[in-house]
Amino acid sequence: MARSPRRSTAPKKSTSSRNKGRTGWLKRLFPISQSGSLLGRIGALAAVVAIWGAVVLGGLIAWYAYDLPDFDELYIVERKSSVTLKAADGMVLATYGDLYGEHQPLKSLPPQLPQALIATEDRRFYSHFGIDPIGLARAAYANLRAGRTVQGGSTLTQQLAKNVFLTPNRTLKRKVQELMLAFRLEHRFSKDQILEMYFNRVYFGAGAYGVEAAAQRFFDKPAAKLSLGESAMLVGLLKAPSKLAPTGNIKSAQSRAAQVLRNMADAGYITPETAEAAIAKPTQLARSRLPLPNARYFADWAVEEVYQLVGRDHTDLTVYTTLDSRLQAGAERSVDTVLDREGEKQDVRQGALVALAPDGAVRAMVGGRDYIDSSFNRATQARRQPGSAFKPIVFLTALEQGIRPDDQFVDGPIEISGWKPRNYDGQYHGTMTLREAAARSINTIAVQVDEKVGRDKVIETARRLGITSDLKPHPSLALGAFEVGVLELTAAYAAFVNGGYAVQPYGVIEIRDAQNNVLFRRQDGGAYAHMIGGETLGDLNDLLRGVVETGTGRAARIGRPAAGKTGTTSDYRDAWFVGYTPDLITSVWVGNDDNSPTKKVSGSGLPAQIWKGFMTDALKGRPASELPQAPSRNFNLPSLWDRIVGSFGGATPAQARPSSPVPPPPRSHIEPAAPAANDPDARPALPQQGQSTEPQMIWQVGPQPVRQ
Repeated sequence: MARSPRRSTAPKKSTSSRNKGRTGWLKRLFPISQSGSLLGRIGALAAVVAIWGAVVLGGLIAWYAYDLPDFDELYIVERKSSVTLKAADGMVLATYGDLYGEHQPLKSLPPQLPQALIATEDRRFYSHFGIDPIGLARAAYANLRAGRTVQGGSTLTQQLAKNVFLTPNRTLKRKVQELMLAFRLEHRFSKDQILEMYFNRVYFGAGAYGVEAAAQRFFDKPAAKLSLGESAMLVGLLKAPSKLAPTGNIKSAQSRAAQVLRNMADAGYITPETAEAAIAKPTQLARSRLPLPNARYFADWAVEEVYQLVGRDHTDLTVYTTLDSRLQAGAERSVDTVLDREGEKQDVRQGALVALAPDGAVRAMVGGRDYIDSSFNRATQARRQPGSAFKPIVFLTALEQGIRPDDQFVDGPIEISGWKPRNYDGQYHGTMTLREAAARSINTIAVQVDEKVGRDKVIETARRLGITSDLKPHPSLALGAFEVGVLELTAAYAAFVNGGYAVQPYGVIEIRDAQNNVLFRRQDGGAYAHMIGGETLGDLNDLLRGVVETGTGRAARIGRPAAGKTGTTSDYRDAWFVGYTPDLITSVWVGNDDNSPTKKVSGSGLPAQIWKGFMTDALKGRPASELPQAPSRNFNLPSLWDRIVGSFGGATPAQARPSSPVPPPPRSHIEPAAPAANDPDARPALPQQGQSTEPQMIWQVGPQPVRQ
């Protein structure tokens, strides 16, 4: 029997041999002797790891250092574009964009400024080497306890490196480069030089770069003359300059300044008593030295038109606008005169005024009492109920459908879907013409007319005249229950005097770049479509002229042909007067931002007084001219035939006979001129107006619409 062959047996590798093969590469990389104690071997391993770690770190630093920015950039300021808006006469209204101040030596700055900075941002500034290990440890501990980032550990030197050289991206590379730059800055410059560069390069908010620009923008003074409180406020802004800028958030800026003052007391720079005394008198922004500080409302609106016309990518721009500096001064003065005298007594805290040329050029705009206190523009941004100031839209629709000013209506109780409009005095006055109803602002007749012509038709008329606000076909539409803007309603009225053309309000007439090249020059006005025929236009002016001459707008009489309409809303929350002459269309609104009621202020009271004061001054020296009038209808057989046909359901006059063409209003003659003398004392003072005692009409319609 054959035997199976013997298997050859090779010696087996031990477990230790296999492990040795697997870790051989590690031993070759870290050649550590196997002899000696365990502690010695661990120490040797740690030394090798440290050496290799240093090699890797050195390579990383070398890699990141390769594209470090050059220190020459410290002396190069990259300017962004700005926009300067001027009135038509060259007076500067406002400048937008970044502001860069002149370089200020550290020794020229008040000592409390660097003290406030060091006390708040880096108390060991003069003892560290660009990086503060103690500060880093303290910040890490505070953040760990809070579970979020509540404290930073960056030194002033690191902040300078970050702000001047690096992007805000939170990456490892940026942090390493920040540390490297901080080391280099400390090696190359003295501490005082670093502080000086810091103050001249950091961003303080509101477009102000550097302490000089910030001092000028916020306090209208050089940085060398900053007070303790002003220095504390500027330093406080550095934490979040865009968020804390006092131009938009004065309360937060004052609160942060108080913390800076307490930091200075803790650091021993000032006494606690000095700090508390400064906190007790919060720092305020300076009032602008510009001749027309409240023209910023107009400038804020007009600069958006600039961006729409030429974009935002151009170099420094100079923009000439439609604003008339004399009319603007008169508008501000008129609003202030009346509201300073009567506002507090009658619970009226705000007002707005817009004046347009017939072609839509904005000649004056008051968006509120004080731009510094509130930059919200009540002339362009607010939406308020116009009350009876909306009725001319209803009357225009009726006139276009054949109703005449002498047609008679009955002022009596009416009810529409459970809603019962009533007049101001709570009484009814029987039969009267549409002309008389308009002059006396009879609500029941306005509603009857609205129902007769159709609410949708009234809304269509409003749209044709440029009103874009939300309007609903509710019965209260005729009484101005739906909110509109002041500028918007003023532009709608412009068609009543310019030959029937709808207009788009405009504020820019010319734009030039830094090389004085003309980027835009307006060739036409704002009129864009003929909307009202001549006969209808004359009838409408007949109605609205009666309001001023014999009706609720008598307080607005100015001794020359004028027309307009008062407006008052439920609970006296809004009061309006919108009126015009052949030269100027002006709207005035008064009320309160919180929608609280006034003390029975109506459109024939304070708004009519403001309007009269402004228009008297604005038109001084101009010859009086007549408003467009309706043709005589004595024995007008074609007109009579049109009305007969219309009464039997035929085409209305507006539909059957197209209006004769009327040339559009010419563009306002506004040409850029040399700067004016800007002497406010040379402008005539506005006449003082007494308070109206005329009866006023007001509507009531159930719940108020929600305000925005």
